[in-house]
Amino acid sequence: MSYPSLCSCLIYKAFLVVLIVATPNRMFAETPKAWIDNNLDGMVSLYEHFHENPELSYQEVKTSARVAAEFSKLGISTKTKIGGHGVVGIIENGSGPTVMVRGDLDALPVVEKTGLPYASKVRAVDDAGVEVGVMHACGHDVHTTNLISVARYLATNKDEWSGTVMLVAQPAEERGTGALSMLKDGLFTKIKRPNYALGLHVDSSHATGLVVYRGGYAWANVDSVDITMRGRGGHGAAPHRCIDPIVQSAQLIVELQTIVSREVSPLEPAVVTVGSIHAGTKHNIIPDSCHLQLTVRSYSDEVRKQLQTAIARKAEAVATSHRAPKPIIKFTQGSPSVFNDESLVERVVPAFQEALGPDKVIQVDRGMGGEDFARYGRAGVPAFMFRVGSLAPKRIEAFALKGLKPPGAHSAFYYPEPRETLRAALIAMASAVLELLPKVQR
Repeated sequence: MSYPSLCSCLIYKAFLVVLIVATPNRMFAETPKAWIDNNLDGMVSLYEHFHENPELSYQEVKTSARVAAEFSKLGISTKTKIGGHGVVGIIENGSGPTVMVRGDLDALPVVEKTGLPYASKVRAVDDAGVEVGVMHACGHDVHTTNLISVARYLATNKDEWSGTVMLVAQPAEERGTGALSMLKDGLFTKIKRPNYALGLHVDSSHATGLVVYRGGYAWANVDSVDITMRGRGGHGAAPHRCIDPIVQSAQLIVELQTIVSREVSPLEPAVVTVGSIHAGTKHNIIPDSCHLQLTVRSYSDEVRKQLQTAIARKAEAVATSHRAPKPIIKFTQGSPSVFNDESLVERVVPAFQEALGPDKVIQVDRGMGGEDFARYGRAGVPAFMFRVGSLAPKRIEAFALKGLKPPGAHSAFYYPEPRETLRAALIAMASAVLELLPKVQR
């Protein structure tokens, strides 16, 4: 080889070495699918930790500390104690929009009956001072694990995207107040206002590997209502000397069912359910009061107001007809309906289809469940919450052979199949972020 040719060869090899060293992410960057295949065992282990150590709403001390520690390990700028035990991590990576990714931290007051080797045995004292079992019966352990997975993937593959990612670990979703608490604490004003907000939820009725979604209204307005019908107690053998609050309540329960069937338009979905009624202490005593607990669901603000007004009107009318004192009515734990920005959905869904396969991405009907993720959209940020299937297909088949449906969310027997649920969750969420934060050619 001639001297000039040898020099050219050496220069070329040196150039390749410099190129590889200078741009390691570009040369070795992983797709979300490849990344999760290489990191799934660690994510499953983290998931099992969260499942085994649940915490009630506004008590998420250890869970939030673990999330903050995971963010800090990645060099992510982290803020804690936002709206309670909320955690926010910010990854800045050049010019571009800001995408918020939300996960929720809290668990439910449920005694776990799954029999899993990593089942929760935790007990805690709730706000009423009662000791209760605690369980991740709604998949928030998946959500939290996925949030950390997304953080790990994006922090180690920065050459694949450009912009800012805002990682939000939210407290108290089960109370319907955690998102509002974070917003009131300055999430979008003191920290950062995103251009888009993304969230996911496990789906307890679909198989693993599937992503299901809905543009527009996806989940309902949620209102909890407490009604105390008041009367005048006395002997059960002398009802004429009393004002019976139990009879009032029985009449009211029937009257409440006519609100949806006779007052709300048949074209507007709505639900009024009496889930609890408590009164009295003994067979022959008419009590002074009877307490009813309701859950109320709707989509539009107009129907929501219509339901609230009708419930109060009927309760007061029943009391008046019995010459009883005016009832005590309290609306609490309200969260607005989830409205998925349709333009955002149209942009992100093709990314799901490309990453997971068109047959794995399914449009579904609206549901009457609630999610306070809605608050971020109500704050003016285009938002999209989708769901990932969480049940092993063989488990679904086994229940079907018995003519049964698998336990749903909030059941003591519900649990997701972690490996495939986490796989689809990471691939879908990371692909959505990459779609919204395309890399800038340098």
